[in-house]
Amino acid sequence: MSASFPPFACLTAFEAVARRRNFTLAANELHLTPSAVSHQIAKLEQFLDIRLFERTAHNVELTIPGDDYLKRVSGAMAAISAATDNARKGVRNSLHVHSTPSFATLWLMPRLKDFATDHPNISFSMSASVVHSDFAAGHADIDIRYGVAHWPQLTVRPIFDEQVMPLASPTFIRRHRIATPEDLMHVPLIQSTVGVVQWPDWFAAQNIAHTPGSYAYRFDRAFMALDAAVQGLGVTFESTSIGALHLQKNRLKPVFASGEYLPVQAHFLVYPERHAQRLEVISFVDWVLERTAAAPDLKMRRAALGRSSSTRSSTS
Repeated sequence: MSASFPPFACLTAFEAVARRRNFTLAANELHLTPSAVSHQIAKLEQFLDIRLFERTAHNVELTIPGDDYLKRVSGAMAAISAATDNARKGVRNSLHVHSTPSFATLWLMPRLKDFATDHPNISFSMSASVVHSDFAAGHADIDIRYGVAHWPQLTVRPIFDEQVMPLASPTFIRRHRIATPEDLMHVPLIQSTVGVVQWPDWFAAQNIAHTPGSYAYRFDRAFMALDAAVQGLGVTFESTSIGALHLQKNRLKPVFASGEYLPVQAHFLVYPERHAQRLEVISFVDWVLERTAAAPDLKMRRAALGRSSSTRSSTS
């Protein structure tokens, strides 16, 4: 059996070079010298009696036999890596989720009891920051990221299709008698500076030639912008999915009953392919996607729109 199994060091070097398309980058990742990585590749090519890479001045490309070999061994290596991660953690059925602060605070934490009820045997831990988790260092099993999806070599699953629209407290809407998009040019606006879409995008979609020169309040976290709107400080431009609990409790309402919004897909479950072999990861991903597919947030938004419409009818 040993004669048909190449040295594992050769396989890890091969996988790293195939993924990085560069010997130096692969060597840095493996904490080896480029010559050592090259030696491992040459040893594997000799063992297999095939050429795995075509080398150029700056990068390398897989040959057809090399690409076929990668497809055959990558699944086995992912399973070994997942088993190693499990053993290294020292705790069975453990799951570490890293998330952006707003998603953790506004979406995940209010629903965490449901996850614990559905999966009582999973030991759950979570951290939150705007810095992406370093999977190579083993910091997390899953990263929940916000932004434009461009994370090569990682599995990326969109969480939900969001609707970003003007939101304000019911009292604020009544006090300022907001009836048309143009009315927003005369009230305090709250900016969430990290949003993938911004107030100018919304005004442009309404065919209003207006770009706010300044904002009454600016925040670099969605939960702070939403809290400011709850306090009646102004109108925020935020996701109804992230602000769903505020809508459900009638602390916020869509400013316009017709629901002028911009569609966005900006929250993602991100993890290495090797983590997809872990039952805990599968359970968490399925749970999140089931919760969002059930569209409770959409029901909340529609209910809020209905309340907003009936309020306007009674006051007009």
